[in-house]
Amino acid sequence: MNGAATLPLDAETKVAERPADHEAELRLWLRLLTCTTLIENEIRQRLRAEFDVTLPRFDLMAQLDRAPNGMTLGELSQRMMVSNGNVTGLVERLVSLNLVERRPAPNDRRAMIVTLTAEGRRTFRSLARTHENWIAEIFAGLEPQEIDTLMKLLAKTKTSARNAIDAGGTK
Repeated sequence: MNGAATLPLDAETKVAERPADHEAELRLWLRLLTCTTLIENEIRQRLRAEFDVTLPRFDLMAQLDRAPNGMTLGELSQRMMVSNGNVTGLVERLVSLNLVERRPAPNDRRAMIVTLTAEGRRTFRSLARTHENWIAEIFAGLEPQEIDTLMKLLAKTKTSARNAIDAGGTK
């Protein structure tokens, strides 16, 4: 017997060589991806149609709403998981609409602190109320107990994913 045949397979190889062994996991992943894509596309379309706002602008304003003292471009980039260049472009557009303002960081003149303007805060809070209603509408077909169950299962899913990532993706 060849010694290589007794080595445990990593997850990617298992799926490639024996996809039936992971059919349920693959279907789950595709179902999660489909749900996320459907909801995200609907929210993007509604934000654009009703408010002429993109989802990234909404997300940036949401980050700033949670940080009343503002954030640096780097912090925004990290929180939004996008490049500094993307954040800079979003901030420029929101500055031109008088929804955010920039000021030099007190301890580092090279860094800029970005905050919502009073108009930006009012605008975002109005957007957020409407967004919350859209999300409630999208999930209206679920009972509160079903939402609670899904939240628990997704928390477990998140932990499983993080554990697999931390372990380097092999089993």
